[in-house]
Amino acid sequence: MGGLVELAGTARMGDPMDEATQVGPITTPTQYAKVLDYIEIARQEGARLVLGGKAADRGGWFVEPTVFTGVSNGMRIAQEEIFGPVLSVIPFKDEDEAVEIANDSRYGLGAGVWTSDISRAFRMADRIRSGTVWVNTYGAVSYLASFGGFKDSGIGHENGIVALTSYLEDKTVWINTGAPAGNPFVLR
Repeated sequence: MGGLVELAGTARMGDPMDEATQVGPITTPTQYAKVLDYIEIARQEGARLVLGGKAADRGGWFVEPTVFTGVSNGMRIAQEEIFGPVLSVIPFKDEDEAVEIANDSRYGLGAGVWTSDISRAFRMADRIRSGTVWVNTYGAVSYLASFGGFKDSGIGHENGIVALTSYLEDKTVWINTGAPAGNPFVLR
């Protein structure tokens, strides 16, 4: 846990156009207020703040990278999409319980798995109901890869070849070129 908090504490905030930036500002004042509200809700629900937890001292709509422990999966910060730099740490006993926790939400936009066992990574990625699963990283995107959520995390996918399907209409046509014409009540 200490390594995670230490690593999160080194994240560089700044201009999103600067390649050295790792955490940019929140996109709108409404979303900025919402992220800060979620942090307060987490405290009220009993989560333990171990890093960050407030607006950054730099002007603009920056929120410090925030880590909570003591989070149960029923808390709002574990159940809702925050869209801000807030990490909830939820302990689990084994792989099955980890997948159960990950899937116990009405949302499924993105999930992260950290493991040195590549077989476990594939198993968990297959079982987690999320549009994107990152393994040993988080937030990587490419216009070549499909991006979209499962469940209540939106409809459709952006990017990649999958995005083109929203512009297409599939049609299946079966033609019997033999004679005589087939009986419409007989499946072939």
